[in-house]
Amino acid sequence: MRDGTIRRQDPAGDEYELLDAAEGRRIERFGAHVTDRPSGAAYGAEWLASGLPAADLVYERADDGGGAWVRGGDTLPWLVRHAGLTLELRAAAGGQVGLFPEHAALWPWLAAVVAGAGTRLGRPPVLLSLFAYTGGTTLTIASAGGDVAHVDASRPAVAWARVNATHSGLGDAPVRWLVDDVAAFVARERRRGRRYDGVVLDPPSYGHGERRRTWRIATDLPPLLEALAGLIPEPQVVLLTAHTPGWDAGRLAELVTSAFAVDPETGDLRLEARTGRVLPLGSYARWAA
Repeated sequence: MRDGTIRRQDPAGDEYELLDAAEGRRIERFGAHVTDRPSGAAYGAEWLASGLPAADLVYERADDGGGAWVRGGDTLPWLVRHAGLTLELRAAAGGQVGLFPEHAALWPWLAAVVAGAGTRLGRPPVLLSLFAYTGGTTLTIASAGGDVAHVDASRPAVAWARVNATHSGLGDAPVRWLVDDVAAFVARERRRGRRYDGVVLDPPSYGHGERRRTWRIATDLPPLLEALAGLIPEPQVVLLTAHTPGWDAGRLAELVTSAFAVDPETGDLRLEARTGRVLPLGSYARWAA
């Protein structure tokens, strides 16, 4: 009988590894569990690793564009230690488990610049974390001394992020947990005259927000960034990431420069397998005062 107990891993060190990626699939170890999931970035390659462990969680896409966990969908939630945080993972909708490890490579930089902003300002910097999902980036900001408004349109995702805050010892951190459409929230904050010191955002390609409002990155991201500039007149930190084909680092940098009049650093979001194979998963543009 399943008793609801979360399986806790060794708290020392990181517990994520990309084992290999090929033939449209990615094989990963998240603590005690191995997942096998689709990956559009892994096409046209042969498997390099030998003796891979059998995946106990397998996700398959359907011909109609949907998908399902065909193995391990009833796996109990489990905890994984990664990049200084303790995160609860689950076999979730869309083949997700709650952790995007490619973002974790940005977290040390983010923690350092948030701490630096606090030193310069002489107070905790106040940041927006938008499209914030299960909270890894939000908790990185909070752990570095920032006050955070965590905004996501999914109520279950925000609840999950709050669980992760508790697991990571940040349950009492100064985070506003907000279930809201990002664009609508930003518009209201501007009307209220609120001001922030920076923003981190990871917009989806497509989605639905408040009252089933449709989000499309091509049409909605540029005006959102311009609106954000009105909330952040003296930015200390700006981090924009994207996973949408065609939205490379240069394109993200142009948008950040246009909105905030800064010259950001750019790079690619990627994971390196134990085989040395690199899996590209998006791009970023980042800037700090």
